[in-house]
Amino acid sequence: MTAALRRDAMLAPVLIFVTMVTAIVSALGAPLIPTIAEDLHVSISTAQWSLTAALLSGAIAAPILGRLGDGPHRRRTLAAGLAVVTAGGIVSAVATDLAVLVAGRAMQGVGLGLVPLTMAAARDHLPRERVAPVIALLSVCAAAGVGAGYPLTGLIADGLGLSAAFWFGAVVGGLALAATLAVVPRSSDGHGARLDIAGAALLSLGLVALLLAIAEGGTWSWSSPAVVALLAGAVLLLGAWVFQQLRCSAPLVELRLLRHPSVLTGNAVGLVQGVAMYINISTVIAYVQTPTAAGYGFGASVVVAGLILVPFSIMSLAASRMLPWLAHTIGERAILPLGALTVGTASAFFALLHGGLWEAFVMMAIIGVGLGLSFAAIPGLIVRSVPRRETGSAMGFYQVVRYVGFSLGSALTAAVLAGHTPAGSQLPTENGYGVALWIAVGFCVVAAVLAWVLPERRASRARSRPATAPERIVAE
Repeated sequence: MTAALRRDAMLAPVLIFVTMVTAIVSALGAPLIPTIAEDLHVSISTAQWSLTAALLSGAIAAPILGRLGDGPHRRRTLAAGLAVVTAGGIVSAVATDLAVLVAGRAMQGVGLGLVPLTMAAARDHLPRERVAPVIALLSVCAAAGVGAGYPLTGLIADGLGLSAAFWFGAVVGGLALAATLAVVPRSSDGHGARLDIAGAALLSLGLVALLLAIAEGGTWSWSSPAVVALLAGAVLLLGAWVFQQLRCSAPLVELRLLRHPSVLTGNAVGLVQGVAMYINISTVIAYVQTPTAAGYGFGASVVVAGLILVPFSIMSLAASRMLPWLAHTIGERAILPLGALTVGTASAFFALLHGGLWEAFVMMAIIGVGLGLSFAAIPGLIVRSVPRRETGSAMGFYQVVRYVGFSLGSALTAAVLAGHTPAGSQLPTENGYGVALWIAVGFCVVAAVLAWVLPERRASRARSRPATAPERIVAE
């Protein structure tokens, strides 16, 4: 086998490895939050910023890197992003206060924005018959990688200390960088993508204002001038971003693609499911590590807390493999509502039954089934509906929406737990965790309704009027 053929054979495994690494590294904060709170002497809700910052960074980076990757610079963009991820691991490892740690975690979160580029590379460089299954697998790996890395990093942190877990992130980030430079080919697309700097600035500022208001609302008071000003600023900035994107000749995200029912449905469900996913993960991980002296919780180590996510990863991958059979059996339209309701069932299960550690394992396995179905189905809906030249941008927008959901879920968890943390204590009450889980149930019900209603309503409108210009573009 020639060197070129060997490189082509390694492309899919390397893309999967890069996706797994970015998911693992970017989500390191979740199982380590109680340890961070203890080591840095802050509350759990404050330590939650080590996760929220990474997710927010990913939400901002996704459309920027996706747009830069829609051209001849995809390989270079992948490499640069992985270099930032590696450097972020080093900064996090040497951090001695929360501010520096959050900065390092934000750098690591840039890796989440690389997932659209791996999908675009798969579409461009793999044989046609392998594109759809590999893209579906990449989407699931982006979620399943979260659970795959938790036990390993938990074991490292438990045995060698908190900084060792972040050194591990730096090492695997460096390995992913080396593999990318060795295997991923340059894009065959000869035109370069012009970055919409104004759009990137408006989106970044709007998301930061929104998440800061949500995360700190429980601590500062929702009616405080600071929170009200942040929420008002977020509405204005994000509204200005939408207006600017629709008028820009080379927008950061082609929002008009949302007129297609599959693209709209995929992004709406991805947003709401993302909120529910991180409420569940953050809540359960913190709950099981709560010392039993608090009157609840299991006093689990960071290793055991990480192991709870293993069923999530396994069942996510297993459910994604069931997707073709299930779509044939119950129909494609029913997949996303089924996935959302499955996650909601798991949230309700643990909200009602949390007397034993085994119930946390069962909950995460059920969540893995629901999210495995959803996150495997959504990319296919989007990719089939957009022109090839917009793949990176469309998937970048999907990642923005999904990571905004993740960030909102993390920030909402922090706000709810902060609102249920007694004065002078660093531990929330047991009721605070229950409230967070029932909020997740509500988001899952909303996701199921959106997934069922949106395609039919959009299809009915499409049948009743001629296709618009953007829709004709999508159909090309």
